[in-house]
Amino acid sequence: VQLQASGGGLVQAGGSLRLSCQASGTTLRAVVMGWYRQAPGKERELVATIYGGGTINYSDSVKGRFTISRDRSGNTVALRMNSLEPEDTAVYYCNAAWTNWGSRWGQGTQVTVSS
Repeated sequence: VQLQASGGGLVQAGGSLRLSCQASGTTLRAVVMGWYRQAPGKERELVATIYGGGTINYSDSVKGRFTISRDRSGNTVALRMNSLEPEDTAVYYCNAAWTNWGSRWGQGTQVTVSS
């Protein structure tokens, strides 16, 4: 099972980006999918998660600006990021967990927000 993330880039403060992550190698629905990020010199932190039943969690720093969603198959997760701030600059990683295989990480995609 692999995760492939895409959609990062460079944007000015106040702009928007959309990240997407697709799981391959299985048709089983992930129990949970989410996004994490790691800024230079900082630990990886949770951005948002979405469970198969629909429960969504956001970090306080992105509430009201970011929206996480999953497709009907349950194995593609997207993150819509609005009103981006320089503090959102980081490498963003998607993550998914299955009952059978545990957790998997995507390769990371760089998001850079210029002031």
